[in-house]
Amino acid sequence: MARTSSPAKDPEGRCNLRSDGEPGIDGHLGCFRRGPAVFSLYAIPPDQSRYPNTPAYYLLDCEDGVGPHEVCRIEADAMDEPFWNGAWKNDPWCSWLLKQIRALIATPQDD
Repeated sequence: MARTSSPAKDPEGRCNLRSDGEPGIDGHLGCFRRGPAVFSLYAIPPDQSRYPNTPAYYLLDCEDGVGPHEVCRIEADAMDEPFWNGAWKNDPWCSWLLKQIRALIATPQDD
């Protein structure tokens, strides 16, 4: 019989991580769904350990059953055009995703 680990017994804390490996609760603004895919939006603060400091941005992750992966990043000025990751560039869902991102930035979900 195959052994599986439940989220409560995950010894390495791999569950609920963002695509960048950070905890999924850090900066979480909310999530939305389209079909089997769940999208999560995070506010990432500026990196104060670098010179010059990196700007704040938003990270959109997608979880479709294979673990979270980055869809896009958008700088803190939500009117900027996102930097789409890989195959997401020019995807038919992009305009819909951008509307969802801007709605969550304007009104984050309460947890």
